[in-house]
Amino acid sequence: MQIQHRQAERHVLTVIVDNEAGILAKIAGLFTARGYNIDSLTVADITEDHATSRITVVTNGPPPVIDQIIAQLERLVPVHKVVDLTDEGPHVERELALVKVVGQGDHRVEALRLADVFRASVVDTTTGSFVFELTGAPEKIDRFIALMRELGLVEVGRTGIVGMMRGAQGI
Repeated sequence: MQIQHRQAERHVLTVIVDNEAGILAKIAGLFTARGYNIDSLTVADITEDHATSRITVVTNGPPPVIDQIIAQLERLVPVHKVVDLTDEGPHVERELALVKVVGQGDHRVEALRLADVFRASVVDTTTGSFVFELTGAPEKIDRFIALMRELGLVEVGRTGIVGMMRGAQGI
């Protein structure tokens, strides 16, 4: 008899919660207590009255583990809704990064040329450095950072992934 091993799959989960103290700790604690890894975590207030927040969690696991994570998240009291964007269908993922590059001469010119190719904006500059702002899919940001490493990368700050379903329907 052959045993099938199910590969860990990357999933983007959106969790709508009451905006109350401790909710992020509850969610992070749920992952920690069960040994689940969080690859990316973002949180933002999404209502005018500041009553509701949207948490986007990127995690990995085989389908039964992802199903278990979703079920456990849905049982938390301040959670209104959990949506697995990966399973729901076509969705958009974006991330913002600030990338600091130090360089002179040809390296400086090449950094500016690559920034233009990647549609990165210069948000700060000195005679010896740039800070670029870049938004896009995580893979695009990874490629930009890899190229900047060769040109004098000093520092990177990333927001983490946010995601949303395509089309007219909201979650």
